[in-house]
Order: sequence, then C-alpha cells, then structure tokens
Amino acid sequence: MEVHQLVVRYGSREPVLAVDRLSFSAEAGTVCALLGPNGAGKSSTIETLEGYRSPTEGRVRVLGLEPIAQHRALVPRIGVMLQRGGIYPGIRVHEAARVFCAYYSNRRRPSELLDLVGLADRAKSTWKQLSGGEQQRLSLALALAGDPEVAFLDEPTASVDVSGRQVVRHVIRDLRDRGCCVMLTTHELEEAERLADHVLIIDRGHLVAAGTPSELMRSGGGDRIRFGAPPALDVAALGAAVGAVVLESSPGDYEVQRAATPQAVAAVTAWLAEHDLPIADLRAGRESLEDVFLRLTARGDDAS
Repeated sequence: MEVHQLVVRYGSREPVLAVDRLSFSAEAGTVCALLGPNGAGKSSTIETLEGYRSPTEGRVRVLGLEPIAQHRALVPRIGVMLQRGGIYPGIRVHEAARVFCAYYSNRRRPSELLDLVGLADRAKSTWKQLSGGEQQRLSLALALAGDPEVAFLDEPTASVDVSGRQVVRHVIRDLRDRGCCVMLTTHELEEAERLADHVLIIDRGHLVAAGTPSELMRSGGGDRIRFGAPPALDVAALGAAVGAVVLESSPGDYEVQRAATPQAVAAVTAWLAEHDLPIADLRAGRESLEDVFLRLTARGDDAS
C-alpha cells in the first residue's frame, strides 16, 4: 500500500477535514496497525484504500492499483473484515462460508476457513445464534475467503474471549507469513503491540508517529517507574525517599521520574511497605504502546 499526501474532506459549504496530508506505506508480509482517537481519520483512510471513498487530494495505491478507477481488478485481491454487520442474521455458518468462497476464483475451501477460526463445530448454527466473539471470528474467516494479498481487519478481537484471541492472533500471523499485507485497526493497544510489525498513530487527520512497536515505546525516553497505589499519596515524601520527582498522572497512577534501576524500584516498594500501602501494576522501564498513544494524542478516553 502507498498513501501520499492523502486529503479527505466531507461536505461542500463548510467542509470537514478528516484526513490532512497523510503519507505512509505498508509492505507485503507485514502487519500494519493504524491507531488513533475516535474521529482521527482512520475509517476515512481505510475506506479510501478499499476503494469506497474518493480522495479529495493525494495519491493512493493498493497492489499498484488505483482503488476506485481499478476497483474491479482490486476487489478479488483484497479481503475486508467489518467491525459489525454485513452478514444476513439467518444464514448458517457453513452457508456463509460457501457463499463467500464462491465469489472468488482464487478461493479457499469453506471447511478450511471454519477450521482456521475454530468454528467447525458451529457450522450448522445461524449467525444470530453465535456469540459476539464467534461472529467476529466468522467475519474474519469470510474476509479471507479469496486468499487475499491485502487484508483490512477492523477490530478483529472485539468481543472475543481469551482463547478466541489466541486463534485470531494465529490467523493474523499466518497471513503475514503467507506474504499478505495486513492493515489492522483496533481499540486494543495490547493487541497492536503484540501483532504489528509497524504502527501508525494519527490524530486529527495527521500522522503523529510511525515505527515499530519497540521504536515507539522507546521514543519518549520512557525509562521510568510507573505504578498504581491509593490516590493522593504524599508524592513529595515519596520523592524524597526515592530521590526523584514523583507525579500522580491520574488518580491512583504514579510516575517516578528517574531511571528504572533495581535500587529505585526497591526504594519505591520499601516506602509503600513502610506506610502499609498496596501497590498495583508496577512497570519499570520503557513505555507501553498505550502509554505512547495517550502521550501523543492526549485523549485518554478515546483510544481506538
């Protein structure tokens, strides 16, 4: 995929700028996670790549094709997983797999798809009889019916239980290993951290960060100590004991602004023990991808 200076606007009288000069590329055999707060421009970008929305300005190519002008040539080579909907609620699982496979000349076998996502034992159930997680896994299977070269996966682990997530992760890694380019959007930052080879973070239509998860997690100089404890600790006293500034970033969440050495971690836990205070979610070292996301977008309630 190649996106160069993409602009997407809505409306004519008072146009809304959804995507503003966005540029990136994604290679075959990689998983690319597109992240951003609600309203950041993710859906507009993906719909343009899929050929369902015209760019206002800029250049977009998928598999070397222009998604709208060459849509008929592109569609058989891509797979699209919607977050919800798109499937008749009364259709049976095996029927849906058979119908979707019939759309493609380069098709996978329906039974193979159901085995892939762990739904072989639910083949005779209808879509509406499936749990939310099973519906997500079926949607993923149907997106792969044509053995795509590029797969767009929208929230593939939403409502999926722990064992189902393992299945979805295996499927995505298998797609990458088969040479597919996977474009992943997700609310689950931990999933992106686990699965993505490359991460794009956009906010208000702009690209604010790009890189591997490891690169992004090192980008903020995140060698700090973070932990959870009761709100409103005496951070001045704790800071004096540790020899560093301690901030309460949000109620009950704390950051010690010094290198995460064993001595510093021991000083924090010793102070909490001395004051008979519990500790939770102790993290020493680099930031998580969620930390990076929140720092760059400054909208902690809308991670997507």
